[in-house]
Amino acid sequence: MRHYCRVLSAETDYDGEVLTGDLSGQSAPQARFLECTFQRCDLSEVKLPRARFGDTGLYAVHGAGVDLAESTWLDCVVQGARLGAVQLYGSELRRVRFEGCKIEFLNLRGATLVDCQFVDCQLVEPDLSEATLTQVSFEGTRLVSPELGRATLSKVDLSAAELIGPRGLTGLRGATISAVQLIDLAPALAVELGIHVGG
Repeated sequence: MRHYCRVLSAETDYDGEVLTGDLSGQSAPQARFLECTFQRCDLSEVKLPRARFGDTGLYAVHGAGVDLAESTWLDCVVQGARLGAVQLYGSELRRVRFEGCKIEFLNLRGATLVDCQFVDCQLVEPDLSEATLTQVSFEGTRLVSPELGRATLSKVDLSAAELIGPRGLTGLRGATISAVQLIDLAPALAVELGIHVGG
């Protein structure tokens, strides 16, 4: 039965819960959320490391300093989120859709993303270093200063994204980009690969 829940506990199962309001500062490591809804929650300084999310939606949530390190996500939706300093390093995301989100300093270092979508999002300085991305798309998404060093990409479509000042460009191996993006990236690629352009 659905009900509103405002207090989170470690290693607890939440099934069909609707979570709203101020959840800031709460800590619930290894909690499990199945078919839950986070609606307009303040997630500032929430600590949910190694949590598991299945068939769960986060709608219009906001906050900074969200710790979701080493968490697991399956068949989830994140829509209209406004978040900063989100720790998702070492996490595993499968069939997760981000839509209309603005996320600053998203730490996905060493994370695994499979069959994920970023639609009409703005990601400011996302860290994708050492991450593994498979079948991930970024339609209408603005990526500002993404870090791609040592990333492993397969069937990743960046052709409909706006790439601004990407770093670690050799990590783009395996990605699809547009011809216009290639022209824009050419000077930075030349520098990174040690290519000297004469004339």
